Amino acid sequence: MQFKNRLIKGLIATFIAIGGGTAGYKLLGGPEWSLLDAVYMTIITLTTVGFGEIQDLSANPYARILTIFIILFGMGSLLFVVSTVTGFIVEGELTNVFGRRKMLKEISNLKNHFIVCGIGDIGSTIVKELKLTKRDFVVVDTDSEKLENMNTIENILYINEDATHDDALVNAGIHKAQGLISVLPDDKDNLFVTLTAKQLNPNLRIVSKGIDEHTIKKLKMAGADSVVLSNAIGGLRMVSVLIRPAVVGFLDKMLRAQKGKSYRFEDITIPAGSKFTGQTLAKANLLHNTRLLIVAMKEKEGDFVYNPVSSTIIKDESVMVVMGESVETNKVREWVENQ
Repeated sequence: MQFKNRLIKGLIATFIAIGGGTAGYKLLGGPEWSLLDAVYMTIITLTTVGFGEIQDLSANPYARILTIFIILFGMGSLLFVVSTVTGFIVEGELTNVFGRRKMLKEISNLKNHFIVCGIGDIGSTIVKELKLTKRDFVVVDTDSEKLENMNTIENILYINEDATHDDALVNAGIHKAQGLISVLPDDKDNLFVTLTAKQLNPNLRIVSKGIDEHTIKKLKMAGADSVVLSNAIGGLRMVSVLIRPAVVGFLDKMLRAQKGKSYRFEDITIPAGSKFTGQTLAKANLLHNTRLLIVAMKEKEGDFVYNPVSSTIIKDESVMVVMGESVETNKVREWVENQ
């Protein structure tokens, strides 16, 4: 906006100089000066190209004064316009180049991060959640305006490329990522991203959006670990608000950041060979000095056990579902993984 205002002011001043000079030369030059002569004289004076006077001005002091005015005022206006445009191009381009290089370097240093393909309404919600729960992630989308707007608000890392292309996913660090979410508008694009991503990183956990229920099987065959039907989820949400408003109200309040803190249901996996394997929950005391609550527990091949008792035995790759502040959960998860 500042560049636009400066450019408009400079152009107005330049046109005033050209118009005033043309009118002045035509008026002072008399019938011997045509309109073209007046315009031509103004332009060569303004640009100081030095082609010489069309008519002899030695006997016309007022014309010479006008020439001095055009040189001083007109050149100042013209230089103002040129410097404004040049500054915008040079500074803007250099900033973009250095900014992109810095961002690509940050992306290359990521590990165990998430990749979000698509920055529409659903993608924006995903980005805010990942940001709130302090997860590292990269967004991939072709819409540069949306990416820049989101970057201004959330300060994100992004790749402005087509997520269906291998290079875009590689640039997003897919070989070192732990998960990918594909929320592109079209099922066939999500299918293509899923297939490509699984080929590039077979260990990647992939969650894909689905629109048509019939695409679930195809997406899972392509490599998706989970498929979420956005319309179905929206319907369930609406009926839940209708028939169990207190529960939904509690979850909504929990999901909103409160005084800079976010509360979530999170999972913590016990690594294979962990020192906690074979111990009871009471003995392991994994949640000591925290306010986290164990809501459920699941063995690798088993089903969920809700509200597990303290005598529950921890096994390799058991998963605990806990509820509490995300920062505390992340600290416990990191501590458990390093034991």
